[in-house]
Amino acid sequence: MPHIWGDDKPSSAMAITVTSDLHDAFLCDTVPAKVMDALWASGWRHFGKLFYRYAQQETEGGRALTITPLRIRLAKWQPTSSQRRVLRKNADLRWEMQLVCLDDDLRSIFERHKARFRDNIPEKLENFLGDKPDVGPCECRLLRVFEGEKLLAASFLDVGQRAVSSVYAMFEPEAAWRSLGIFTLLLELRFACELGFDFLYPGYATQESSAYDYKKQFTGLEWLDFEACEWRGLPR
Repeated sequence: MPHIWGDDKPSSAMAITVTSDLHDAFLCDTVPAKVMDALWASGWRHFGKLFYRYAQQETEGGRALTITPLRIRLAKWQPTSSQRRVLRKNADLRWEMQLVCLDDDLRSIFERHKARFRDNIPEKLENFLGDKPDVGPCECRLLRVFEGEKLLAASFLDVGQRAVSSVYAMFEPEAAWRSLGIFTLLLELRFACELGFDFLYPGYATQESSAYDYKKQFTGLEWLDFEACEWRGLPR
């Protein structure tokens, strides 16, 4: 079981051990930015202190899905025609990026947004971010999108050394016509490009058709072949 720590060491007492098991998990309080890059590149994600990866998932209806980790190589990314339309459609909105801080407005949107789900319905926002996302396990940014003074959408972005990773996005259901989930991801991509990052990890999709198919529509997309331990280009 090789350790993935390089020159950096964890500031907590717990070390991370990576195994070859694709249905694995561990807990860790603090992870250096360089190590976050290595974890994402190996197919790991996290909700708060819980880090996990898996290759298969079964829906509540008993349907088996093959999990496919994705990343966008930012040097090859450009918005598509449909994504440019999303940007134009939301040109009247303003947005800001800040260090993460949870508040009642975010929790309120989360409660309305989660009503859109049928499977794996999340209980609360902290299920994705942990109880104290402002203190770890890694740096997390909060993107807020406003219509006037009204908070319309928000997303959370983890920051590593050379990569960033989308954690969760949510929006007011009444504004679904704006395609705000795509819009916040496009803003995250712009943010990452402007700061010179190499990759953005948008999370998992599935080989089978699923609600995550929208993630497959981005240019510069790559998928992780677990068996070969290799990232491969994914044609749109």
